Amino acid sequence: MAQSSSFSRRWRARFVAYRWRRVGLLAGSSLALSLSLIGYLFGLSDGFAGRVLMAFFVWFCLLSLTFLALIPFVGWATVHWFGRGWQASAADRPARSAVAPTRASAPKSRSTST
Repeated sequence: MAQSSSFSRRWRARFVAYRWRRVGLLAGSSLALSLSLIGYLFGLSDGFAGRVLMAFFVWFCLLSLTFLALIPFVGWATVHWFGRGWQASAADRPARSAVAPTRASAPKSRSTST
């Protein structure tokens, strides 16, 4: 249980230390630009803006959850569950062998007969 409490403390410290103002500014400006483009292209008739806003909000939430939660969790889980040694290091990878030239691409030697 001590390990989970230290993990939660570390996670909270990293979560609080994150630059949320920058994330909010980026998210807000992208939302405003995309909604203004959609409004300009399709207009505001027949409840279209409300449907587009809800669809965009759902899409935005799915993307933000993917990039802010799912991808970091997969990285954390692979390191903590499988260990750092699960990836092959550069020294462990097999060296690439040079491809031998084929007969058609081999340079032809010129023999001169005198």
